[in-house]
Amino acid sequence: MSINDKILKPSPDALEKAANSIRSGKLVSFATETVYGLGADATNGEAVAGIFEAKGRPSFNPLIVHVPDLNAAQKLVYFSPFATKLAEKFWPGPISFVLPRKDDCPVSELASAGLPTLAIRVPSNEAARAFLQAAARPVAAPSANLSGKISPTTAQHVADGLGDKVAYILDGGDCAVGLESTVISVQDDRVTLLRPGGISKEELEAVVGTVEVAKADSEISSPGMLLSHYAPGCPVRLNATDKKEGEAFLAFGDGFDRISDLNLSETGDLKEAAAKLFAAFHKLDAQHSSQIAVAPIPQEGIGAAINDRLKRAAAPRN
Repeated sequence: MSINDKILKPSPDALEKAANSIRSGKLVSFATETVYGLGADATNGEAVAGIFEAKGRPSFNPLIVHVPDLNAAQKLVYFSPFATKLAEKFWPGPISFVLPRKDDCPVSELASAGLPTLAIRVPSNEAARAFLQAAARPVAAPSANLSGKISPTTAQHVADGLGDKVAYILDGGDCAVGLESTVISVQDDRVTLLRPGGISKEELEAVVGTVEVAKADSEISSPGMLLSHYAPGCPVRLNATDKKEGEAFLAFGDGFDRISDLNLSETGDLKEAAAKLFAAFHKLDAQHSSQIAVAPIPQEGIGAAINDRLKRAAAPRN
């Protein structure tokens, strides 16, 4: 089967083909509102291991398990009344909860990286939930890219990077949010932000009050906490206001027309910038520039998530 034959629009027939592949232990990529996921049956340890193998992902970095609704999530992890209230507020949506696994949780421990907790979410993308419903089991799904590389926001990004590793790619078009989900842990009535994402810290605090932020050197308990992550093939220079020889320049807002190769949002819209970020990295990376220079991004709202990704992309390589 050619790579193009693997890309399917999420019709009922395509969803059933993809669901059958998941149940048989194969990998399927599917669109969510955040990025494209690389899905495997979370209850099948060998299938989960296939995710790590396909991505070259460190085994200590946990995976997020995707389910179609809150009821399915409650079968896997313990929800306190407070966690239930938050889930009812923000699900379906771009936010994952890290909660204690139930004693009889069928999810492979490999998906939790051996931790007593599980990262779980209900995506808002309707085709994603239809796929999860058809799969009839929890689906572990990190972003469908090689570990540390740019996250995919189109079916073609997946085909280019992991096309030979998946049975099918469910093409849901461009991802609306374009950044991975926010990840929080909930202990009693205390919320800790483990990874910024599609739901901003400010949006959380409007509901729960104070939100703590995990320190940079915290023990890895969530996806996206590795320092060097989301990285193009060349170095990244942040908060740039000029363009050096050999660089590609990624602009934000106006005032950069003379030096800009791509602009995340000419109007300074942070949501537009978030949705375009990874696609812009893909395009600039393909130019084989010596370095990518990125204009300053405001540290507010979803801008915090964008800056988090940029800092990880610019982190020194091992």
